[in-house]
Amino acid sequence: MASTHASPRRSLLGLVLIVVAMVALLAGAHQFGTAGFAPKLGLDLEGGTQMILAPKVTGNQSVSVDQLNQARDIIVQRVDANGVSGAEVTTQGGTDIVVSIPGTPTEETLNAIRRSSQLQFRPVLATASGIPVPTPTATSSAGSTPSPSSSSSASASPTGPAVSGRSSSTTASRSKVRTATTPSPSVTSSPSATPSATPAASPSPAPTATGGGVDATNPSWATAEVQAQFQALQCNDPKALANIVDDPTKALVTCDQNGTTKYILGPVVVSGARISDAIAGYQSNSTGQVTSTVEIRLTFDSEGASQYSKISTAMMQLPQPSAITDPATPSARNQLAATLDSQVIVAPYFQSAILDGQASITGGFTLTEAKSLAQQLKFGALPMSFTLETQQTISPTLGSEQLRYGLLAGLVGLFLVLVYSLFQYRVLGFVTMASILVSAAMTYLSITLLGWSHNYRLDMAGVTGLIVAIGFTADSFIVYFERVRDELREGRSLASAVETGWGRAKRTILAADGVNFLAAVVLYLLASANVRGFAFTLGLTTLLDLLIVFLFTHPTVALLARRPFFRDGHTWSGLDPRRLGAKPTRYAGRGRFVTAAPRVATDEGRTA
Repeated sequence: MASTHASPRRSLLGLVLIVVAMVALLAGAHQFGTAGFAPKLGLDLEGGTQMILAPKVTGNQSVSVDQLNQARDIIVQRVDANGVSGAEVTTQGGTDIVVSIPGTPTEETLNAIRRSSQLQFRPVLATASGIPVPTPTATSSAGSTPSPSSSSSASASPTGPAVSGRSSSTTASRSKVRTATTPSPSVTSSPSATPSATPAASPSPAPTATGGGVDATNPSWATAEVQAQFQALQCNDPKALANIVDDPTKALVTCDQNGTTKYILGPVVVSGARISDAIAGYQSNSTGQVTSTVEIRLTFDSEGASQYSKISTAMMQLPQPSAITDPATPSARNQLAATLDSQVIVAPYFQSAILDGQASITGGFTLTEAKSLAQQLKFGALPMSFTLETQQTISPTLGSEQLRYGLLAGLVGLFLVLVYSLFQYRVLGFVTMASILVSAAMTYLSITLLGWSHNYRLDMAGVTGLIVAIGFTADSFIVYFERVRDELREGRSLASAVETGWGRAKRTILAADGVNFLAAVVLYLLASANVRGFAFTLGLTTLLDLLIVFLFTHPTVALLARRPFFRDGHTWSGLDPRRLGAKPTRYAGRGRFVTAAPRVATDEGRTA
């Protein structure tokens, strides 16, 4: 009997510990961090800063709508990377980009938004895993050629940024494409431009970047200072590249866009401005038939074709993937990385020299991935930076009055739910009231903590999601209470009805909340702007509803069922078997209960 009493109490104790932990975390974050005791509000409720950015291009070039949309997408990624939530980035008049940010943006955020978005091609000198791993410290001296024993290493595929290690290939688009299989060796800086049996190559002269990019492949660019940056770089740090200096004439230490691989790259050898077109589609074989292989076709202008021809010819003399058999040997260094915003978006290796300015990139892409990558590459055809036209403070679009009306509507809905619960379930309705209050407190704490940890901002659509969630939360309680009442009508005792009814009700509650949560996830992934705020709060409250029902509502009802007021079926308890029309039962032996036949009077005054 003691264990039966202990189980509901343990559930309630677990809930109390969760709430106490959330309160303690919020208090600590407020005392020692930047957290507040109120949720952060979105742009429509708090206001913020609006900036109008005008694209700045070279020469007499004009900005197309597609290029402006791509620039907008890049700015969205920059804003998200700086932890700004609830920002709105739109185009205006087909010429400008409007950025609206809640609150007052930091100078770091403003610089990230305004900086140039030029695409560049750089040769890969070394790669390693972007996730921190214990590695030896590089000891190569400045200006010397690093040896395999002194360079950074990690198990990373040399063929591109994909974690799965898919092999990318760059070939002439008019020739037959053969995708070579590449191992994933311990990646190191190669000691020389060509494979050598000696442990270290002789010192190379000081390299200089040229238009053809031949000297850019020299491993001497990886000086001791560059290797130290390479060792210290942790790509899983959101601010790892915040202070990066992208000098096209020097080596660059950076990460890929997934944050899984880090690179040492040589100077820029081909500018993205030299790309005249980038198209994604299915590849054709030597007979002209369309295959299932997805490719990205690049076309360079005359100057870009000349530069690409020189760098591809030079890189074909470097170690090839097919020549690598021992994981201890240096990996292929004939990779040419494309960087956008100083991050590697793709780093394919060469299978042949590209002499005509027509290149094809393959490597197991899906068509959607290839189109996205082609759009990024095509964007580099126009070097673009942004000038800040105007910056002004904007007032909330809804304001405190509309927020007050929204909260008032929520309170009215909550009041009606409580009135219905008290009318339908008598004193048992107070359990509904207590459950909703506990759910509201945990929702408030969750949103406030998310505002501190993930900069989540509550907008009006999110408030709407919270109001709608009241109905879903009350629905779970109604399902449970009605299941208990059904068991009482069948003649069970209250203690038995509570447990049996819970066993049946929880399956229904899990199914209903599962559907709600799935709908919220799909809506969040497919929707945009403020609709995502509604989907997020709906999904959050659905999870909290399950937590409250399992750790508060059911344990509370189980404990109340042992009190005489509820156990004996008081008229105002809401669980009176007589008012529910319970069927009388009698014990039939062997643990069975059957419905008892009613007593009927006969003519002789006897009863049957």
